[in-house]
Amino acid sequence: MEAVANTKPPVFVTVSALDAGHLTLPEHLFITDADPEKCNTVPSLSFLIQHPSPSPSRPSSNVTNLVFDLGIKRDLDRYTPAQQEHTAQRQPVITEPDCAASLRYGAAKEEGVTGEEVLLDPGKDVDIAVISHVHWDHVGTPSDFSGATFAVGSGTLDLLKNGAGHLYPAELFNDDELPADRTVEFPPVPGSSEYAEAASDIPKNTAAAPDTQARLPRSADRWSWQPLGGFPHAIDFFGDGSVYVVDSPGHLYGHVNLLARIGDRKYVYLGGDCCHDTRILSGETGIAMYGDGKGGLRSVHVDTNAARRTLDRIKSFVTEKNEVEVEVVLAHDAGWRAGNRHRFWPGKL
Repeated sequence: MEAVANTKPPVFVTVSALDAGHLTLPEHLFITDADPEKCNTVPSLSFLIQHPSPSPSRPSSNVTNLVFDLGIKRDLDRYTPAQQEHTAQRQPVITEPDCAASLRYGAAKEEGVTGEEVLLDPGKDVDIAVISHVHWDHVGTPSDFSGATFAVGSGTLDLLKNGAGHLYPAELFNDDELPADRTVEFPPVPGSSEYAEAASDIPKNTAAAPDTQARLPRSADRWSWQPLGGFPHAIDFFGDGSVYVVDSPGHLYGHVNLLARIGDRKYVYLGGDCCHDTRILSGETGIAMYGDGKGGLRSVHVDTNAARRTLDRIKSFVTEKNEVEVEVVLAHDAGWRAGNRHRFWPGKL
C-alpha cells in the first residue's frame, strides 16, 4: 500500500458508528439463491470521523468532525412521492434514532443510561458531511447539519436535478436535497469508463459556485485522484494519509467509500453500498439479478459489472500482504451492528 506511506509522523483519526435508521430488504433482490419470502431489517449506518486538526468552520476547535452518510430521514413525508412509494416497499422502516439524534446523545441513549446532555450538536459541531451516494436511505436530513460543508461524488448534483435514464428518473431524487452554497463535488474521475452499461446516462460534474460558503481542509486545493493499493482512484482528503476517499463505481453514479487510518497499521474501510450483504463480499453468494421491466436484467446496481470489479478491488486490498489490518464495514450490516454496540458513539472503532 505504497500510497499510504509518508515520511512525516503518521496521523490517525477516530471512527465511531452512528445509528441512522433501519429499513427492510427482501433478500431475493440482493443475493443469489435467496429465499424469495425472506426479508431482513437492517441498519443504515452513519459514521463520525474525528481528525486532529483545526476545524475549518469552528476556529476555536482543534478537531475536525466529519460525518460519512446521513442514513434515513426521520420524517418520511419529506421524501418525494416517488421516494415514498419506494419506502413503502421497505417496511418496516425505523427512523429513530436518526443520525442527528445519535450524534447528540450517543448509543447509550437507547438503554436510558444518559441524560439530555448533548455530546455533539449536528448543526454546530459537524464540519463536513461526505455522502457515499444519494439514494434515499443515505441522504438523511441535511438541514440538521446547518454548519457543515457537503462533499459528494462527481455528477451527484446533476443526478439530483435531472436523474439518469429510465431506471433513475429525476422524481426519485430531491433537486434541493443538498445546500447549493455548501456543497462541493469531488473532481471527475479521469478516464472513467466503469459505467459502460449506461454510458449515455452518466451525470456531468458540477463545479462549485463562485460564491460557495464551503469550508474544506487546506488540502482541498490539491485534491486529485491517485492510485492507492489496488484502487486506481483515491483522494487523500486531509493531505496526511489519515482519510482517503475511494472512487467505488457500480452502485450509483458518484458512489464513494472512505478509508480511515485509526492506528499505526490499522484501517477501517467504510464500504457504503458496494454490496448489501457480507456474504457477497466473502464470495459465499453473488449479486442478484432480476427483470428491469424492459425485457432485460438488472441488479440493485446501476452497473453490475463495475460493482463486481469494485468488490474485487476491496477484497484484494483487504487481503494483500501490506502488513496492515483493514476492517470493512458495510452500510447495511445488521450482524456488525449487533456485535459492535460498544463501538457506537461515543465509543470508537
